Amino acid sequence: MNRIALYPGSFDPVTNGHMDILRQSLALADKVVVAIGIHPGKSPLFSFEERVELIHASARSEFTQEEAERIDVIAFDNLVIETARQQNAAYLVRGLRDGTDLDYEMQMAGMNGTLEPDIRTVFLPASPNVRHITATLVRQIAKMGGEISAFVPEPVAEPLRSRAKPGA
Repeated sequence: MNRIALYPGSFDPVTNGHMDILRQSLALADKVVVAIGIHPGKSPLFSFEERVELIHASARSEFTQEEAERIDVIAFDNLVIETARQQNAAYLVRGLRDGTDLDYEMQMAGMNGTLEPDIRTVFLPASPNVRHITATLVRQIAKMGGEISAFVPEPVAEPLRSRAKPGA
C-alpha cells in the first residue's frame, strides 16, 4: 500500500514551520506531495519554479536522501480536494499553530470531507520552537532588513534576503 499525503500551501517562502510539518508528514506517509497553490490574482515573492527548487533544496539539506526522494512538488489552481483526488492522496495534511488555525481548519476539513469522504484531513501540531513562524511575518521581516535565518531553512535565507531587499 502506498500512502500518499497532500500538503497544500503557498510556501512563499518555505519556512522552518513548513519543514516541521513536512518532517511529521514523512513519518505518516510513504510519499508527500507538496502542492503549491497558484492564484492568478496574487503576486508571490518567489515564482512557482523558485519555490519548487527552494523546497527541494531545503529537503535535501534537512532530511535524509531517502526522505527527500519521497517528496514531490506540484502546482494546483483548483480545489485542494480535487488535487488530492488527482494525486491519489489518502490524506490532506494541515499544520496547526494555535486555536485560531484549528477553528479555520476544522471548517475546511468538514467541507473537504463532504466533497470527498475517502480523503482524510490530518492535523499536525507545529513543534513549539516553530509555532510562531508564518511566511507572512518572515516576508515582512526580510523586507525590512531583519534577520530571518532562524525562521527559514539555510537554502532559503540568502535568496529571501536578496529578493526582499528594498528596491529589489
